[in-house]
Order: sequence, then C-alpha cells, then structure tokens
Amino acid sequence: MRPLFAGVVWWFIGLVWAGAVQATPYLPASDNQVLERLRTRPADPAARELRALRNRLAQKPRDLQLATGLAKRYIEQGRLEADPRYNGYAQAALAPWWNAPHPQPPVLVLRATLRQSNHDFDGAVADLEQARKVAPADPQVWVTLALVRQVRGEYAEAKRDCLPLLHLSTELVAITCLGSVASLNGQAAESFALLERVLARSSTASAAEKLWAQTVLAEMAVRLRHPGLAAPLFKRALATGPDSYLLAAYADFLLDENRPQEAIALLKDHTRVDALLLRLAIAEAAVGAPEAANHRQALAARFAAARLRGDTVHRREEARFALELERQPAQALALALANWQVQREPADARVLLAAALAAQDREAARPVQAWLRRNHLEDARLAALDRQLGR
Repeated sequence: MRPLFAGVVWWFIGLVWAGAVQATPYLPASDNQVLERLRTRPADPAARELRALRNRLAQKPRDLQLATGLAKRYIEQGRLEADPRYNGYAQAALAPWWNAPHPQPPVLVLRATLRQSNHDFDGAVADLEQARKVAPADPQVWVTLALVRQVRGEYAEAKRDCLPLLHLSTELVAITCLGSVASLNGQAAESFALLERVLARSSTASAAEKLWAQTVLAEMAVRLRHPGLAAPLFKRALATGPDSYLLAAYADFLLDENRPQEAIALLKDHTRVDALLLRLAIAEAAVGAPEAANHRQALAARFAAARLRGDTVHRREEARFALELERQPAQALALALANWQVQREPADARVLLAAALAAQDREAARPVQAWLRRNHLEDARLAALDRQLGR
C-alpha cells in the first residue's frame, strides 16, 4: 500500500468532532459573570503558529496553499480546544473560494467538512462528489465521503467509498474505514477482530490513525456489550490524544455503566461544548449534584437561543435533554423524529426509540425498528429498546 497521505485521518477527527462540539450562544446573568477562561495564551506555540499563518494570509489572501493550510489548522485547533468558533475562522480563511461553484479539491474537502458540521450533508456530499471526479487518487476525499455517508446511514455507499483506500492509503486507515461501516451493517464481531489485529501490527501508525482505530474499536465493543473491552480501549484512545467526540462517547459509556461520578470527573472542565455539557448535566442529575440545576438551565438557554436562530443542528442533543433532564417525552420524540430525517447514527436511533417508549407512541418507532433490522445493526442498547417496544 502507498504511504498514508499526510492528514487523511485528520479528516475523520475533524468530521466527527465538528458535529459533536456545536455550541450555542449563552446570555450571562450579570456583567460580573466569568464566561470563559482563555486556555490559549498569545505565547503558546499554537497561537504563535496561527498568528503567523494569519499574517501571511493577510498579505496573500488568495494563496490557496496558505488558506487551506490555515483553515485546516483552525479546525485542528478547534478540536483540541473543543471550541467550534475555529470553524468560523476556517470558513473565513476560505472566503475567496467559499461560494465558488468549482473550487479546487482541497477547498471542496474543507468546505464539505464545515458544511457537514452544520448538518448540510447534501452540500457536503455534492462537494465531495465533485472533488472525487477531479482528484480520484486523493484518499482524503474518499475518507470524508465515506464518513458523511455513514452518518446518514448509507452503509452500502459508505463501504464503496472506503474500498479505494485499500490501494490509496495505509492498511490501518482502510480497515478502520471499512470496519467502522461493516460493524454497523451485520459484521460487528468480525470487524472488531480484524481491526484489533490490524491495529496491533500497526505500531508505526501516526497518533491520529491510532486514535481513530481505538475510538472505532471502543464503540464496537460498546455496541457488542463488552464493557471489559471497551473501557481500556477508551482509556488508550484518551491517552493517545484529546478529542471531544471521544470524550462524549466515553461519557456515554460511563453513564450506561452507572458510573456518573467518573463521567463528572471526565467532563467537569468541558462545559463550553453543548454535547459534553449535556452529558455532564445528566451525570450530575444522577447523583444529585448541586451544579445540576445550573447546568440544566444553561442548556435550556442554549437550546432556546438555537431555536430562535433557526439552528437545527442540535436536535439530537435537545431530544436527549428533553427526555432525560426535562422529562418531556412527547417533545423529545418530536425532536428525535425531526433529527432522524437528517442523520442516522446509532445514537440518533437510540434517542428516538427511548423517546417513543417513554411517550408510549410505539408506532413512531416502527420505521426505525424496520431500519435497524434491514441494516442488521448490532447494538445491545438498541436491541433492548427494540424488545421493549415490540413488533
């Protein structure tokens, strides 16, 4: 196999992270309230690097290599700091090409990544299909396309888009891509075993490649109901590198395992990201922590602000908020149904089935139950809800 094109796995992290860290405006209660303690200091190497790139781009705003390099670094930094504002900075760096009908492939892939973060999946796929025609040997295009299709539950298409990676990228990247899809499509145990073997013999893989593979393996173990395998995989992945998507996945695992105190310890410093604040508030409510009420109110304000803006990106998190914290199953079901029209990951199915069960509206769950069976999706948590709902 050809050496990995630098940055291929970055796209996975950027892609899944972008959807996980959406944040909404929050109105402070008073002028004295501390909204945020900045983690990036001007003297930080990353801040210096971004400032230098920004200054160079200001001198040559139409320099494609500079602009795409800065946009990529913004998205990377946003992932590291769990700060979605960097997505806006990335878009600004791409301003000369943002509305162009046929920009160069690097711009198309970056634009697709940012578009999918706003749940503009059709726009993202259109950009990636265009990039695929112009640059069919670019593994970044195939990885990104496969992951967007996986988020939409289009597994056959996602597998097809992973296949070129077998000759365009490394074994670990190709098998992680294929295994991630196949594990959702009737081959969970086989995919776990294969990816585990490939990861074990990929000692020279980059940290980003390992992080992706470890995260996918941990999620497979959770779906297969192997908590003894999932826990160390999550910890290994967290030791490999910080990642908001991974934090959310591990927090969900801890909550499912009735370990809310560990979830609180994991997330107490990550309140800026809605998805992480939601899990923190759920964990705090579970133990009756005094911070639970404030965090619930903060979430309610953020979701209200999103609705005022017409922002629909947060429907899955808002559905879970309505179901688990507000105890409003009918509202949760309406949100989950609307969300299901846009994205179809196991978490989307889970909140919909749970809301339908709580609202005693089994008919609302039927299309999702049929979809699960049609795709042979193996997930112990979904299977339990499916059994409770009946057929």
